[in-house]
Amino acid sequence: MELIQTILITVLTLGVLITVHEFGHFWVARKCGVKVLKFSIGFGPSLFEWRDRQDTVYALAVIPLGGFVRMVDEREGNVPEALLPVAFNRQPVGQRIAIVAAGPIANLLLAVLAYWLVFVSGVTGVSPVVAKIDAGSIAEIAGLAPGQEIVAIDGEATPTRQAVALRLLRRLGDSGTIEFSARYPGGAEIYDSRAELNEWLVGEVEPDLVAGLGMHFYEPPIEAIVEQVVENSPAAKAGIKTNDKLLEADGKAISDWMSWVEYVRSRPEQRISLLVLRDLQSIPLALIPERKTGEDGKPIGQVGIQVRIPEWPKEMLREFHYSPLEAVSAAFQRTTSMSLFTLESIKKMLEGLISPKNLSGPITIAKVATASAKSGLEAYLEFLALLSISLGVLNLLPIPVLDGGHLVFYTVEWLRGRPLPEKLQEIGLQVGVVIIGAVMLLAIYNDLMRL
Repeated sequence: MELIQTILITVLTLGVLITVHEFGHFWVARKCGVKVLKFSIGFGPSLFEWRDRQDTVYALAVIPLGGFVRMVDEREGNVPEALLPVAFNRQPVGQRIAIVAAGPIANLLLAVLAYWLVFVSGVTGVSPVVAKIDAGSIAEIAGLAPGQEIVAIDGEATPTRQAVALRLLRRLGDSGTIEFSARYPGGAEIYDSRAELNEWLVGEVEPDLVAGLGMHFYEPPIEAIVEQVVENSPAAKAGIKTNDKLLEADGKAISDWMSWVEYVRSRPEQRISLLVLRDLQSIPLALIPERKTGEDGKPIGQVGIQVRIPEWPKEMLREFHYSPLEAVSAAFQRTTSMSLFTLESIKKMLEGLISPKNLSGPITIAKVATASAKSGLEAYLEFLALLSISLGVLNLLPIPVLDGGHLVFYTVEWLRGRPLPEKLQEIGLQVGVVIIGAVMLLAIYNDLMRL
């Protein structure tokens, strides 16, 4: 059931992104007077299709990993003389540029819409209050202290932990000065400090940005109280129920949820004597954790319990409300910022400052899409916006095969007054296919390694 849910959410997510992208090409092509033969979402045989009054075929194909808009074009075969005026290749170069650029631009506009919906409905975040500083770390050298709230990094406001993460992502792999502004909650005085970065977290796979500074944010203590028991799990068979509080394991007190998790993980297929508190009564139970394989390939124990997530202190919650007009400006700003971040990340990856192992493929997209959908509409919309930005920006890269590669060809044609030789364009397309194929294989390989 969970697999079916993951597949459906992934297909829906990719379907929205692809439809918007191809509709951008389609809409501008129609406006420029180009005849569109087919608008397909997906590749391969059509599941179903229909035809409009302008003789355009709309299709939904069996492989939902892409799409295309097929226009009348002499480069793809003989075109009847009557259709030559509406052929793509016969249009002025400016119109061809507009048609090609419309797909990525549509994805960026989708991101603006998604962010607008998030902002207009209100945004909630958690304040970045420091709980611990590691000795000798960047954070200690900068003079940050437990109890302080990080209010700005490099002059940019960081009212929430997400804002801190986004700001630190921009500094990944950097060398140079990083500046912090902090204050104690409730206080007015701002403490400015700085430290030096030296190829910060270069080559790290899935880097922990905050811990990479030697800084740890406050987390509310998570008590070992059961929120849900997985059906037919060791916990269910042992008689553990919702709202049970785990008191002891093999006679040792369970201080918090993490101590229980570590205890269970270290004891696959080993009997654990358990004491739980239920309705003010202590009840002895026993269970045997299932053997699973951990991320490092070593065996771990699991029992099938979900913990009750504690509430954050109200004073640490930050709520932001935007009017519909203010949300438009905020959405454009966020889309611009994330687009620039995507370009910076690509540049750093090419420079070797960010590990290529961080490149993700369809499996990771599926997992994150499903997790964000389960976390609520706001989280899903933010993920959809980020994915749409990535698709738009990547398609604008000057690589033949991608929209950006075609834009390079047409721009050169516009500057020199005539198109590049067909042979040169063919070589460029072949090189582009190799580059994109290699990147896709690397992304899929990284996905499989994560599994």
